[in-house]
Amino acid sequence: MYIISGNSNPSLAKEISNELNENIIDVTVTRFADQEVFVEINENIRGKNIFVIQSTSNPANDNLMELLITIDALKRASAHTVTAVIPYFGYARQDRKVGPRTPISAKLVADVLTTAGIDRLLTIDLHAGQIQGFFNIPVDNLYAAPVITKDIKENYKDADLVIISPDVGGVVRARNIAKRINGDLAIVDKRRDKANVSEVMNIIGNIENRDCIIVDDIVDTAGTLCNAASALIDEGAKSVSAYITHGVLSGPAVERITNSKLKELVITDSIAPSDSIKDAKNIRILNLAPLIAEAIKRISSDSSVSSLFD
Repeated sequence: MYIISGNSNPSLAKEISNELNENIIDVTVTRFADQEVFVEINENIRGKNIFVIQSTSNPANDNLMELLITIDALKRASAHTVTAVIPYFGYARQDRKVGPRTPISAKLVADVLTTAGIDRLLTIDLHAGQIQGFFNIPVDNLYAAPVITKDIKENYKDADLVIISPDVGGVVRARNIAKRINGDLAIVDKRRDKANVSEVMNIIGNIENRDCIIVDDIVDTAGTLCNAASALIDEGAKSVSAYITHGVLSGPAVERITNSKLKELVITDSIAPSDSIKDAKNIRILNLAPLIAEAIKRISSDSSVSSLFD
C-alpha cells in the first residue's frame, strides 16, 4: 500500500502513515496565479495500490477539486488501484431533493469521484447511509462508535448515563452507542424552520438528575446542539456532554459552545481542527488514525472490514 496526503488534513494523514509504518508519497500541489490547482506525483507509483487521504471539508470545493486532480494524476501515472479515503464526506447533507428544482449534490459528487477513476471509497459516519448506493464501486463506511464508546467508558464510568439523539433521524446512531455502553436512550424533538436555524421543542425520555450525552454525526453552527443542551438542563438533567463525529464548527460555533451549558464537546479529527477549536476550554478531540489505518490494512490484505465493528 502507498499513502498520499491531500492538504485538507495532513496531520491525520501523517498519523495514519505512522500507524501503518508507511511513508507518505512525495506529491507537489501548487496553484497558478488564477488559483487553478496543479498536482505532480514525484515518485514512481506504476502498478501500486494507492490510498489518497483527503476530507472534503471547508473549503469544500477547493479540497474536492484537489482530490479529483490528484486522482487523475494517479490514474495517468498507471496506479493499479486508487482508494479515496475521505474521513469527512462533504455535500453528504444534500442527499435528497428538498424541493422542486433542487439538486442532489451528494449524488453528483459520487458520480464525479467515480468518473475521476477511484476504485473504492473509504469514509466515516456518512450523514445518510443511502449515499453508499450513489456509487457503483465498493464503499466502506466506517463507524466512529468504537472510538466514541471507548472514550465514554473511560471518562464517564461512574455516571448515570442516558444517550440523547438530537432529532428523530439520529435515533439509530444514538441507540447503537446506548447499546454499547448498556445505557438508556432519549430523544430531543425539534423543529427546523430553515437551514442552520433550529428550535428545540421537547424531550422524549427520562433524563431528570442524570448525565446526558448527545450523540450525532455532524455539528456545524452548533445552534441545534446548544439549544438541546439548554433544553435538557431545563428539564432537570444533571449534566450535558456531546460526542459528534465531524466537527465542522463554522461561523460562531466555537463561541456558542464555549458559552453554552455543555460540559464538554468531544469531536474527532476527521476534519482538521482550527486553532480556536484547539484552544476552546470545553472541546476535546479524539484521534481516528488507528481506526482508519486498521481499515486500510484490511482492505490491502483483502480481509473483512465490517468485523472491526462486531
